[in-house]
Amino acid sequence: MAGLLSVSVGLPRDIEWRGRTVHTAIWKEPVQGRRLVRRLNVEGDGQGDLGGHGGEQRAVFVYQIESYRYWEEQLGRRPLSHGQFGENFTIEGLPDDEVCIGDTLRIGTALFEVTQPRTTCFRVGIRMDEPRMAALLTSSGRPGFYLRVLEEGEVGAGDPISLVGRGPERMTVSTVNALLYSSHHPREQLERVLRIPALSPGWRWSFEALLRSQDAHPGATGNAGLVPASALQTAVPGFRQLRASRIDRETPDVISLTLEPTDGGPLTTPLPGQFVVLRLRPKPEGPLLFRSYSLSGPVSAEQYRISVKVEPDGAGGAYLANQLRVGDVLDVSEPRGSFHLQSGERPVVLLSGGIGATPVLAMLHALAGSASPREIWWLHGARNGRSRAFVTEVRRLLGAIARGRSHIWYSRPDATDRVGRDYDTAGRLAVNDLERLGVPTAADFYLCGPATFLAELTAGLITWGVSRDRIHSEIFSGGPSLTPGVVGGPARAPHQPAGNPGTGPVVSFARSGLAVRWRPSEDQSLLELAEACDVPVRWSCRTGVCHNCESGLISGAVVYQPDPLDPPAEGNALICCSRPRGDVVIDI
Repeated sequence: MAGLLSVSVGLPRDIEWRGRTVHTAIWKEPVQGRRLVRRLNVEGDGQGDLGGHGGEQRAVFVYQIESYRYWEEQLGRRPLSHGQFGENFTIEGLPDDEVCIGDTLRIGTALFEVTQPRTTCFRVGIRMDEPRMAALLTSSGRPGFYLRVLEEGEVGAGDPISLVGRGPERMTVSTVNALLYSSHHPREQLERVLRIPALSPGWRWSFEALLRSQDAHPGATGNAGLVPASALQTAVPGFRQLRASRIDRETPDVISLTLEPTDGGPLTTPLPGQFVVLRLRPKPEGPLLFRSYSLSGPVSAEQYRISVKVEPDGAGGAYLANQLRVGDVLDVSEPRGSFHLQSGERPVVLLSGGIGATPVLAMLHALAGSASPREIWWLHGARNGRSRAFVTEVRRLLGAIARGRSHIWYSRPDATDRVGRDYDTAGRLAVNDLERLGVPTAADFYLCGPATFLAELTAGLITWGVSRDRIHSEIFSGGPSLTPGVVGGPARAPHQPAGNPGTGPVVSFARSGLAVRWRPSEDQSLLELAEACDVPVRWSCRTGVCHNCESGLISGAVVYQPDPLDPPAEGNALICCSRPRGDVVIDI
């Protein structure tokens, strides 16, 4: 019979790691006597990162002594003390290839349910002093598993573990773990695992995303169950030469460029809301610049239109506005981005501030072009009439939509601007105005504008009751980052790394507007180089397992070391375990 060998607990603490402070509870120590297990954790235990650990579905983490012996052999370390892998219960028996998701277990006077395999995390690598540990645990088929507390009670070392009931579908922890993290995702297995009520919501969402991806893109590569939203929509890396066939001045500081292929061949048809990256060299001997601009015109395979705001200190915009002429050729990437119009029947609310109108304008073109019967709201904020672009175009498009509505805010209207003619409300666009106007909360909301505009509206919409999965936004700066457990320091703008400059290929971080030379002797991965430059990044495992770092590969190629368990989709890269094979441009 399986048995409980020890109970280990630990509270979060701050540790130093790679020059940073990490808040973690990965250090667990065995305790004497019996401990009460409540709904969220074992008495005396805690979690440093509740986003990835803890909570009702992950109240208790379990690891087996048989796996201890395996790792002692593999790593050449003997003995490893109980709690070494961050587990609360060190047990004998119940291996991952036998225990099933949904199994119910009686330990002491408490009753538990198996909910999911271990969450991959870099902190186990810190605890084990082995940076590859997250990948090793996952690839070995020995991840361990989490328990939900069905009945609170007391447990203690020496308690037998009784299997009270088997989970439906009889899918083992190791099978479910491999189904998510390996490159093999059979549909029949995905459907089976989703029939297990005990499966935790996070894993359920990932498997549902894999199924949706298989339905929408049969034969596509990559793991839609893990990839972050910013990298969901992939594109072929590289640039194509397009000629500027038209240049229009929309406002004193906004221009629109119409771009057509130089070879006469068709363009990739974009999704309404996507963007392209331009590779610019304003000075013949100067550095390359990479700038991302939303496609602002109708969906087309014959031409693209981008609209650019010319900032006083913006090198890219200044070059396009002052030096580019009709007939000039630009290097343009394939359409990219996961911010695009979704199909469906729900109302559509297009919210924009300033030049943020460009991607939602492309959506408005698509809705008008299809004579959409959906209820459409165009809600836009500008400083005044002189700075508001696309006025006539928006009015024409809304006129072609049966259920089109519009409301315009001017934060600083000019004396010549008239309420009811040029704008509707003086002030800034706010969520309480939406409620007053009768905007339906059961709509799909698309937001683009300055960072504060996005942050305030997103928070306001959630408070108003709009579901998070119906709030879509576009950010062209580097944000938002994901660095679990790392205690935040002062934010810094992306910059060249300290010390001697690199000698390797040029690595360009497109959204951050930074190009640096690869430092082969200092950086083990593109992630480490980005961190040295304070480029906002996302990661969790740092070993090619979790895909949180998956980013668009705009141009170039990478090599992996180590190889990821499940390669990213074509056109993306896992920056945590990759290095440049030559000059590369990354969409961060």
